[in-house]
Amino acid sequence: MEKIVSRMVLPILCMLTMLSSCTKSFEEVNTNPDALSNAPATNMLGNVLRNSGEQFGGDIDGYGTFAGYIVKIQYMDYMGGLVPTNNTYGNRWAACYYNNTQLKDILDKTEASAEGFKNMRLVSRLWQCYMWQYLTDGWRDVPYTEALKGGESDGGILKAKYDKQEDIYPSVMASLKVIADEMAAGFGKDALGAGDFIYKGDMQKWQRFCNSLRLRMAIHISGVAPQLAKTTIEEIFNNPTRYPVIASNADNCYLYWQGSAPYYEPWYKTGYMDKRVNNFGMSDIFIAHLQETQDPRIASVANKAADGQYRGYQNGAASSPPKLTDISYIGDRYMNTPAGFTPFFKSCETYYIMAEAAMLGYSVGMSAQDAYEKAVRLSMEDNGISSAAADAYLAGKGKWNNTKERIWWDEWVALFKDNFEAWALYRRTGIPSTNYPSLNSIYGNAHNDQPFRLPYPNNEYLTNKANLDVPLTNVVDYAWGQQMWWDKRTGVK
Repeated sequence: MEKIVSRMVLPILCMLTMLSSCTKSFEEVNTNPDALSNAPATNMLGNVLRNSGEQFGGDIDGYGTFAGYIVKIQYMDYMGGLVPTNNTYGNRWAACYYNNTQLKDILDKTEASAEGFKNMRLVSRLWQCYMWQYLTDGWRDVPYTEALKGGESDGGILKAKYDKQEDIYPSVMASLKVIADEMAAGFGKDALGAGDFIYKGDMQKWQRFCNSLRLRMAIHISGVAPQLAKTTIEEIFNNPTRYPVIASNADNCYLYWQGSAPYYEPWYKTGYMDKRVNNFGMSDIFIAHLQETQDPRIASVANKAADGQYRGYQNGAASSPPKLTDISYIGDRYMNTPAGFTPFFKSCETYYIMAEAAMLGYSVGMSAQDAYEKAVRLSMEDNGISSAAADAYLAGKGKWNNTKERIWWDEWVALFKDNFEAWALYRRTGIPSTNYPSLNSIYGNAHNDQPFRLPYPNNEYLTNKANLDVPLTNVVDYAWGQQMWWDKRTGVK
């Protein structure tokens, strides 16, 4: 018996010794030696910019469909009926909050030595503002004042309330104004590092993006908050030294992709690498407008069909065309370039805003006609169109006619690929007026327009329903039923 006990005790002691050792080293064993416990700020910034480009630049037939540019010509659907899911639009919602959380982490980690990270903090705050603008222009009322406060030091708010768009807009614009003034006072000495995939550390170009984003938000609200819009736009355009803007294509806020695995331009990846290029065709209303106005940009935004003609297809059609090759595909510059670009702001947009502001009677230092023609020339240049062809267009069907509609129609063409902003233009102005209603959606004939907003993701219904119920009182069919605060169109549903 004694021998048996001794034989049992020894293994038990060994096991207890091993367990004690495992307990002490558990944290060490379960730590990934290849993972950084504290990532450099430039890496975090690069991750946010890349994620923004993938999530918001990867859209082809979502916003592109809403804006009247691109249609499905194969595997027909209507974006899942625009019901709550955590795919596509839910992922973009999550990306906005993920990006803002990452940017907040940069700000928190650099707060103790803020002066040594001045430029990094300026750009991080600026991109946060861009994320808020994207969120509210996509979903309208969103968690804002209580968002990003899940940590104990921030209040431990895990279920944030929803703020109204009419409160979010002035707040974000005020934040951008603070950033713009800080930039005007001087930049820091720190380098943004390799993570600045957009401007390669050029703070003056980030300054231009800041003021241009202010212009965009201001013109959006010109019909509902005219005084704030006017003072913002006039302040910027009348103080070009203090508040420079994106005024040339060299300053465009474009994310150019590496063009090799795994960082390919998202449209190229979807179309050519995933072999889905023939899923998408050009909208008939877009092609028709370009042909009617003899717009030379048609050669850049679209490819000819197999018979050598430009031809579009109806948005929301119930079935595919008999031959897919009878329809124009998206132009090679936009879809067949591995190292292509994702646009966040184009220089021509600055001058379309200036032209519209001049039509509204704002003091902007340039006539509406001159600003319009400058915008057109910048768009033509960006699309590789010759100066001679631009001159012919401006002397012909694109000639200035002293109307805001002339500005909006041309801006619609110029915004191609910045589909999200083009959708905002449509919701604000009704241009293109030839846009289709929501044909063949799961809601039948209940709606006579494209969606007003995006559906809240399913996760919000599951985890934040009490707060979500507040904005839902004004929403019908998940996406329709509530126009943007700045969308003053009538007769649409």
